[in-house]
Amino acid sequence: MRHVIALDVGGTGMKAALVGADGALLHEARRATGRERGPDAVVETILGFAAELQAYGRGRFGEGAVAAGVAVPGIIDAERGIAVYAANLGWRDVPLRTLIGERLGGIPVALGHDVRAGGLAEGRIGAGKGADRFLFVPLGTGIAGAIGIAGGIEAGAHGYAGEIGHVVVRPDGPDCGCGQRGCLETLASASAVSRAWAAASGDPRADAADCAKAVESGDPAALRVWADAVDALAAGLVTALTLLDPRTLIIGGGLAEAGETLFTPLRAAVEERVTFQKLPHIVPAALGDTAGCLGAGLLAWDLLSTEVSA
Repeated sequence: MRHVIALDVGGTGMKAALVGADGALLHEARRATGRERGPDAVVETILGFAAELQAYGRGRFGEGAVAAGVAVPGIIDAERGIAVYAANLGWRDVPLRTLIGERLGGIPVALGHDVRAGGLAEGRIGAGKGADRFLFVPLGTGIAGAIGIAGGIEAGAHGYAGEIGHVVVRPDGPDCGCGQRGCLETLASASAVSRAWAAASGDPRADAADCAKAVESGDPAALRVWADAVDALAAGLVTALTLLDPRTLIIGGGLAEAGETLFTPLRAAVEERVTFQKLPHIVPAALGDTAGCLGAGLLAWDLLSTEVSA
């Protein structure tokens, strides 16, 4: 069976799969990223993992993968196949496409951004299927975005498109690692809610999931923390939809796991803020934490299609 290797590299873990031409997951595997061992060790883990997947495919299907797709965080140069920078992995200017291609015997390799890869999967086979314009926003440790247009993802002139997490929504807000103050991700990411709820509850181990449960039970302090985050998130999303006019707004990541505890107040807060703008459908992501891996697989199939047509 023809298949591609797909790898989604995260700060703590890697998700991998063999993906069929129809987007089906034929085999899944996970492994710790091991970033505490340094960037060189992380790269070697990626290469070894890819080689193991190739060997598994040969053993199970009688043939190796026809291509590979790899999604990584941070700044990438997709055209040259270089992982330019990732703060949480500590690497700079890693020629991942070349390294993986060499380890896998010269098969074509596509390199993509993790959030944009997740958005590609959600747009084609997930919650955005059928939408010609969508915005995918995962709410995790930080907040990023993927702008979907006609079946593809817009990367921007320099590969930075979609960084909605660094839209300033509270100019007097907390300092952000990007150098600004009051960025959306400092107020409405899962980590931001975790910090706020840990402080409000007095439990340093409390996180966003705990806050959501306390909201559901009517805890006044949790309701205030949650309302502040939803208010900031709505402000950032309205800025985005004003600029992009998406037909569908897909919300994913850890915070979206709260379900209607998040979506009911969020839809109301966005609706309150729109004036002339058309209100998009606001829906939860459908693919969960497999979106990035599936997206990496789609990038690999797209690369093959491009090479054939060329």
